[in-house]
Order: sequence, then structure tokens, then C-alpha cells
Amino acid sequence: MVPRNDLAYTDAQKRRFASNPVLTRLYRWMIYFQHEMNWPVFRRVSFLSRRMAQAAETYMRTTVADPKLQEALIPDYPIGGKRILISDDYYVALNRENVEIVTSGIDHIGENAVATADGRTIPVDVLIYATGFESTAFLAPMAIRGRDGHLLQDEWAGGAKAYLGISVAGFPNMFLMYGPNTNLGHNSIIFMIECQANYILNCLSGMDESGASTIDLRRNVMDEFDTKQQAELQQRVWSSTGKSWYKNEAGRITNNWSGSTIRYWWNTIRADPKLYQLEMRRASATAEHPVTASTRAA
Repeated sequence: MVPRNDLAYTDAQKRRFASNPVLTRLYRWMIYFQHEMNWPVFRRVSFLSRRMAQAAETYMRTTVADPKLQEALIPDYPIGGKRILISDDYYVALNRENVEIVTSGIDHIGENAVATADGRTIPVDVLIYATGFESTAFLAPMAIRGRDGHLLQDEWAGGAKAYLGISVAGFPNMFLMYGPNTNLGHNSIIFMIECQANYILNCLSGMDESGASTIDLRRNVMDEFDTKQQAELQQRVWSSTGKSWYKNEAGRITNNWSGSTIRYWWNTIRADPKLYQLEMRRASATAEHPVTASTRAA
């Protein structure tokens, strides 16, 4: 956990942002690059990882008073291996007299109490059973069929995958946004979605200009892309944890992009027509046509 350091914008700042769109855009890019500089931490760059972990631990120790509680709050995995939380209030709440952190596992739940694995019985009035959410169940529970009636859930039986998180071979004219392996641990997903939107518009412009009715990613393109990406992900900090919301039950990392957002932006500037099969409206034969429209992320 790292501090959020929230500050309220002053009325003068709000007026400057409202009257000067250039200043607003520059401010946005400043925030973007500040976050992008954290990317090396997720590449297991030891120096930066140690510095960030030390800063997080210092923040915790200067906020939490109890030494035993401090030790319980130190993660047993490298920083970034699980989601880094950002809060100014959580550690402060742990100092309250009516708050206790219990680290022993739960043996069973009784009518009015929780029995822990170390033999304690803790009376409860309310039990919040926080089970989380299915972060790897993409597009569930929709049944999406591609060519020859092939179900997307069967295509993704071993874990969701897509070229750039956008296109899936065998599912023509289907484009995904915030698809598999496009999540981040260090920057804004809004930037990734902007890149995806521009890439999809680029594909549609190419279809309009060529007269194509169908665009379908080539199977070998998706397989080669996925193999390379999964190999890269094994070199990232997310592979260091046994279980996290970034992985499915088999241990495949399905959620996170394996590179920087700058690389993702570069890869999505223009759709490469050679990677797709285009089917013409007035012809049954498959042909390749150039995609000429080019857009950039906002």
C-alpha cells in the first residue's frame, strides 16, 4: 500500500484548467508519465523495486503504531505481485482501539461467532463475506459463436487470449475493449481503452475503403502473439505469486499487458492488413487490402 496524497484543487486551478485546454492536456500528460515511470518495478528491476518497497514499508511503519501489527502488514511477495493499494486512510483505521487484525485462518463459522484455526472464538454481530469477483471470466455469461458455431468459451477454455486484447481468430467482426491481457498495474486503463478504440476505428475504416464485409484475424498471428506475451509475463512480477486476481486457476496470467503503455500505443497506431483476412461484399474469395486510415491515442 502506498499513500494517495489526495489534494483538493483550488478554485484558481479549476479556472485555469477551464480556460486553458493546452494546460489541461499538459497536466494530463504529466500525470501519465509520472505513472509510466513506475513500469520498471513490474519488470523486476531490483533497484527500483527495492526503493518502492522500502517507501511503502516506511509509510506503513510511520502510520501504524503497534510493532506486531507492523510485521503482520508486510507482504510475503514482491511489490506489484498483487495489486498495489493506494490509500491515505486504511492504515490510520488500524490504529483504532476497536480494530483488530486477525491473521489466523478460519476453522468454521458458528451462529454468532467465527472460530479461527488457532482455537479462538470471536463473537460477531455482522459478517461481511467478501469473496471478490471473477476477474478472469471474460464476457461471461454471454454465449458468443464464431465461425462454424464455435463458442468463445470453448476457445478460451484454457484462459482468455486475444491479439492485443482486441481480436480473436475465428470470430470475424468481433472487437474487444479492455479484453484479455490489457489491464495494468502502473498506469491508467483509460489510456489503453483509447488505444483500443482508435485501433478498432482503423480496422473499420480499412473495411469501408476496401469494400470488405468481414475481417478476421489469422490464427497463426494470434497464437504467435500469445506465445510471446505469455513468455514475457513469466519475466514480470505477477508470475512470482502463487495466486492472484491476475491469474486463472491454472496459473495463466490473463489480465495484464506484458509491456509498457507506450509499447501498446505504438502497436495499436495502425492495423496491419497482413494480419487479417478480409472478405469482400461482392466476392466470396478472401483477399488482403491495405488499411490506410491512421489515428493516434488522444
